[in-house]
Amino acid sequence: MKRFAIVTGILSGFLFGIATPFSKLLLAGLNSFQLAGLLYLGAALAMLPYIFRKNSNVKLLFKSGSRAKTLGIIFFGGFAGPLLLLAGLRMANAASVSIWLNMELVATAVLGLLIFKDAPDRNTWIGVVLTIAAGIITSFGEGLSGITSGILITAACICWGIDNHLTALTDGASPQAVTFVKGLIAGSVNLIIGCLIAGKAIAFGSVIPAIIVGVFAYGVSIVLYVTSAQNIGATRSQILFSTAPIWGVVLSYLFVHEPFLWVHLISILLLALAVIITNLFSHKHMHKHVFMEHIHYHRHEDGHHSHLHDSETVPGSKWHSHLHTHDAITHEHPHDPDLHHRHDHK
Repeated sequence: MKRFAIVTGILSGFLFGIATPFSKLLLAGLNSFQLAGLLYLGAALAMLPYIFRKNSNVKLLFKSGSRAKTLGIIFFGGFAGPLLLLAGLRMANAASVSIWLNMELVATAVLGLLIFKDAPDRNTWIGVVLTIAAGIITSFGEGLSGITSGILITAACICWGIDNHLTALTDGASPQAVTFVKGLIAGSVNLIIGCLIAGKAIAFGSVIPAIIVGVFAYGVSIVLYVTSAQNIGATRSQILFSTAPIWGVVLSYLFVHEPFLWVHLISILLLALAVIITNLFSHKHMHKHVFMEHIHYHRHEDGHHSHLHDSETVPGSKWHSHLHTHDAITHEHPHDPDLHHRHDHK
């Protein structure tokens, strides 16, 4: 389970990392609202094959226990975060913005500690400190505009930190359903606002490229991230996702032809070190599970899903989703803050 979550987290970072340099190019023909809207509509478009399936579970995102979390995901993750990012991207080069985006890890870790019971361990905090250092070093090469851009990017990362934890706690719907709802609603609102304030017709030559970037960098990437976050927690998934700047910096040099800065090399080395350190050890202690009934994607190989099925057609190794219960139990094993491990730590 954890190995699968690690792979999906890294792949998510790779796909999101390619978005920054291409977004920088697309901003030449689109305003921030238009581009944010098209990127998220592309994400929703990528989910259509899944949504048209019989059991897509989209309606479960709006049940009484999930409605507030869903609205928070849409606002912070699909509206405020992208707009702040694109505003900062206009003021600094794409490579620097790619590295600043790792402040999302810092925001996710702090919010997890203070609010969401996603308890970072010692190695996680070392990774957070290294990430902060990488962002500070990057700002040295940008001057005053870099500082302003850094503030905007940090605000975007706080929005996405909230989005990350709300997403990790969303049971009852699949990652594809979460991505579709966020992309469709936030994308439509952003695009309408962008067209209203533009004062001129949208640059159609940029529409298709923006949607294509959205399909992969926002659609597929978000699904992979949600899958990882629901299995190992938002903060640990964010550490894996923090490989995104490495790919963003490389592509910025290749496609946007930005100059090489020594601060980027140092920042990349610090980020790589943060990812390695925070994945060295497992979190293990005696903990208690209370009785729980919920719906989420799971397999019967993780030691927490021993319930029976009416039919034997669902093997233990197959991912599936249905209403199921967990009995109260106290035990000790390596674990991450997934949907079943949101206990307090003394």
